[in-house]
Amino acid sequence: MTPPLIIIFIAIALDAIGIGLIFPILPRLLAEVAHTGNIAPYLGIMTSLYALMQFLFAPVLGALSDRLGRRPVLLASLAGAAVNYWVMAFAPQLWMLLVGRAIAGLSSANLSVATAYITDITPADRRAQRFGLFNAMFGIGFIIGPVLGGLLGDYGLRLPFIAAAALTSGNLLLAFFVLPESRAPRREPIDLVSLNPLRPLRWALCAKPLLPVTALFFILSAAGEAYGTCWALWGHDTFRWDGLHIGLSLGLFGACQALAQVFLPGPAIKWLGERGTVLTGLAGAIVTLTVMAFAREGWMVFAVMPALALAGIGSPALQALATRLVDEHRQGQLQGVLASAVSLASIVAPFVFSTVYFTVGGQWPGGVWLFAVAIQALAVPLVLGLRSPPHDVMPPVE
Repeated sequence: MTPPLIIIFIAIALDAIGIGLIFPILPRLLAEVAHTGNIAPYLGIMTSLYALMQFLFAPVLGALSDRLGRRPVLLASLAGAAVNYWVMAFAPQLWMLLVGRAIAGLSSANLSVATAYITDITPADRRAQRFGLFNAMFGIGFIIGPVLGGLLGDYGLRLPFIAAAALTSGNLLLAFFVLPESRAPRREPIDLVSLNPLRPLRWALCAKPLLPVTALFFILSAAGEAYGTCWALWGHDTFRWDGLHIGLSLGLFGACQALAQVFLPGPAIKWLGERGTVLTGLAGAIVTLTVMAFAREGWMVFAVMPALALAGIGSPALQALATRLVDEHRQGQLQGVLASAVSLASIVAPFVFSTVYFTVGGQWPGGVWLFAVAIQALAVPLVLGLRSPPHDVMPPVE
């Protein structure tokens, strides 16, 4: 593997670590700086702010990398991530944490630039393999992040951010001295219309066969935000977990999800079909979330984790089903639509789940999982109604 690829993959893993390490310690950190016992609304705001900045700036960074080259945009985003971690490590006030989280969301939008860099330097016949490594590195980072955050957070609440800042700063220096440019900058002006993150959704609204699939991606992504938003609060309030147990449970969840998505979708689709696989994933999520809602012992969560990971097989099957809605010339357009739906869910859902947790958490912390079950249940009739229309259902790009 070449040095540029190593640097890119390290950056991807660090992005995922940065997303995950904050989950086990964010409730305690917010309680420290907000000086209030009701931190659920702030938790939702922090998570939604991260997703909002990522949603707004992913097309901007992608367009800038086309115009200015990949290297300067990647270096700037790595510098932004390092600044964010240093801010989070020492911020004494809530507004500083909000600024730091906004910077984190902006800099994490560099995933689109990293993808473009890999495409630039990889022959067409090897791209699938390297994009597989891309997903693997992100998965590894997301497993390491919560465990690292929980472990270090028990020794010092700001220690995970100091560790992440040091790692990211080191990667920035390595990239500055080793990472070459992968494409020559262009002199054409940036198309400002292409920077509108809501633009892809216009296409979905104009193509009726796409609406159910787009709605499904929105619903399932929204339900998935419950874990990152409420897991740490629920674990502490229900089982009195410390940071290490919260981090280990999230890390195990990530590992089960990754293994399930690698090994199970192919056989499941072969035996059950795409719709059957999506429904099986929904059933696994609904049953497991219901068990979690009524769990009173921490071991029950770890015991049911493999069944919860089964929910992960539905996403690849739904993705495969969606790709058959359009011909090969519209696949990029389709992915833009689905990415926009997922991003919007990541913005809206954390605030909703944090509000629900604030409402029911005092009497029944597990009640928030039944709300997630209700959202998952909305997807069932949409899946049952899915059909495979002729290709090219999407309207022309305007």
